Amino acid sequence: MRCFRPRSSKAADEVDKTAAVVEKHQASQSQQVSRDVREGGETGAQQCSKYQLSRIMRPDDANIVGNVHGGIILKMIEEAGCIVGTRHCNTQNGDRCLAALVRVEKTEFLYPVFIGEVAHVTADITYTSKHSLEVQVKVMAENILTGAKKLANKAALWYVPCSLQNVDKIMEVPPIKYASAEQEEEGRKRYEAQKMERLETKARIEAVVPPPPGPEDAPKEQHTVGFSQSSLIHLVGPSDCTLHDYVHGGVTMKLMDEVAGIVAARHCNTNIVTASVDAINFHRKIKKGCVVTVTGRLTFVSNKSMEIEVLVDASSLVEADKGKYRAVSAFFTFISLDKENKPLPVPPLKIDGEEEQRRFEEGKARYLQNKAKRLADKERRQ
Repeated sequence: MRCFRPRSSKAADEVDKTAAVVEKHQASQSQQVSRDVREGGETGAQQCSKYQLSRIMRPDDANIVGNVHGGIILKMIEEAGCIVGTRHCNTQNGDRCLAALVRVEKTEFLYPVFIGEVAHVTADITYTSKHSLEVQVKVMAENILTGAKKLANKAALWYVPCSLQNVDKIMEVPPIKYASAEQEEEGRKRYEAQKMERLETKARIEAVVPPPPGPEDAPKEQHTVGFSQSSLIHLVGPSDCTLHDYVHGGVTMKLMDEVAGIVAARHCNTNIVTASVDAINFHRKIKKGCVVTVTGRLTFVSNKSMEIEVLVDASSLVEADKGKYRAVSAFFTFISLDKENKPLPVPPLKIDGEEEQRRFEEGKARYLQNKAKRLADKERRQ
């Protein structure tokens, strides 16, 4: 049997002091945990507006000389944008939703990406309106053997959140915090500009109902529009689609880039790469089971570049009575390269008829406008 002696008053005081210190430390820890939880919630909300994905480029991502296809990069850009947009739009209560791509602004391919390099795609939400959001994306290409990195691509995409319960129901977008009022105002101007351009493009495309002539009617003379014009037919399957059973925007862009590349290669008979893509407008959705016809044709040729108009038409296999409709349209710019990846002169385009002449003049105007903008941007940076 053990005997316990009563502790002295001095010892009791020491114990009381120690207990007080422990209680104070525990209270401090509790307050720190509360702060961490609050800050973690805020950080989590901030993280929902930014996302990065990385992938090494494989041989099946590239052409025969090792340049990664522009369509592969566009698909990765759209995937990152869709993920960050969907995450952000589901941070609020209400129907779960999926961010659907409606427009891609002009996309610059600054440097080619090669097999074996790692593409780091960073997507950042930069503006939100009531029913749409802008996502700006950058693609860094890393040589993992040397550690060298380069900015390969920049793009801006616009999404709208569609309810998973009803695809035609557009959800409201949670607002983001801006660094300044000027930043918000700049975003609002971009929003208004793209909204106006989308309406103008839709009206113009709907007016161009007749499809381009088929291959059997195409002229055989080289360097004409008809000689290089190409089409691709694709049946939309489950792997092409979102949770809504509608085609991913990135899948469509990849098909468009493939067709544009075929047109450019037929015209030049050299190695070709995507230099830029003018705004891609998604006019109507493409549902699973549709047959998609992607057609590309030359519209303008400068000394070292080619502009190719790409049109995407869709028709349903099970609802044939509804006919074919224009789903997407865009202009791709390609350049011709030699074996050392240096630009080559492009053969002149032979124009036949008023319609081709009209498209050529419109393409020339876009070319001069883009050239002037590049020069202005260069001077501003200097």
